[in-house]
Amino acid sequence: MNIESKKNKIIIISSPSGAGKTTICKYLLKKMNNLDLSISYTTRPIRINEINGKDYFFINNNKFNELDKKGLFIETAKNFNYLYASPLSNIHKSFKKNRNILFDIDWKGAQKLRKKFNKNQIIDFFILPPNKKELKRRLEKRGRDNTNEIKTRLSYALSEMSHHVDYKFVIVNDKINETVNNLLLIINYHLLNTYLVENLKKRSKLFK
Repeated sequence: MNIESKKNKIIIISSPSGAGKTTICKYLLKKMNNLDLSISYTTRPIRINEINGKDYFFINNNKFNELDKKGLFIETAKNFNYLYASPLSNIHKSFKKNRNILFDIDWKGAQKLRKKFNKNQIIDFFILPPNKKELKRRLEKRGRDNTNEIKTRLSYALSEMSHHVDYKFVIVNDKINETVNNLLLIINYHLLNTYLVENLKKRSKLFK
């Protein structure tokens, strides 16, 4: 499967739970006017302040399996006994509008996207916490999980972090504003570089 788009990019943000990728994605969407969020499907329960169709599409296991069999998803993953997936149609819609698309997904989903798209189309980031102590503090501060669940997430986070080597860019999220600004610098550099290369190709054809 290959969707040709010379100008538009697939931007991937991955991190262990508590490292801040969801917050980072929200900041990026506010600061970039040519960026869409790929809204995923999930079987996990909806949380307080989440909106169906904006944060995720919340569905049950049967519906998830039905959509998966129909080939709706470009990638699927299972985390903490819940299923997650990204619909292929999100990419088609964004590229058709000449926009870039942002994926808030884990390393497994990122791995699948890399297999299906040209590496030049993808700008991928792995976000790390400053240290294990800070990661634990952030998980506790969220107030979503009990003590055992936090221990499980911490253990899983250490395993997840070993996959940072698969990403083009690895950023430690110590101060959120600084992290977002660094991401924007890298993303805008790649977008500008792609624009310049494409324009040079067009100009060179005029002299043939």
